[in-house]
Amino acid sequence: MSLDDDIAMLAQAPLLGLLERDALRLLAFAADKRRLRQGDVLFRKGDRSDAGYIVTEGEIGLDTGGGKPDLVAKRGDLIGQTALFIRGHRPATATARAPSVVLRLSVSLIRRVLEEYPEVAASMHAALAEELGAFNGELARIGRRFG
Repeated sequence: MSLDDDIAMLAQAPLLGLLERDALRLLAFAADKRRLRQGDVLFRKGDRSDAGYIVTEGEIGLDTGGGKPDLVAKRGDLIGQTALFIRGHRPATATARAPSVVLRLSVSLIRRVLEEYPEVAASMHAALAEELGAFNGELARIGRRFG
């Protein structure tokens, strides 16, 4: 894939689509590209999280512990959105289900982009706040069902 292809892929990813072209170019240029063979483990459940990943080719299965993927990330999907902003521990093991390529977006790279493009930081903050609000609303709805 070319740099322009990587920029287009990043622009389609959830949350990253809020970035302007120059910010996307910086991300695409500075991101680490990782090639995985079928069966390669990208990260394991419990590992410290320090990056998010965009799947550019192939499929990555995410398994929380049952031995089968709970979710399969495909081309254009963002794995580890929360890990772009805060360090924590991985809730699942990510394994390539086919030969795959991912772009690794480190916390420090995202921080650099947000410092250079503060207007983007505000847009991302608003989008994340909306997502969290919807999640809290769903939890409240579930709580009322069982309460």
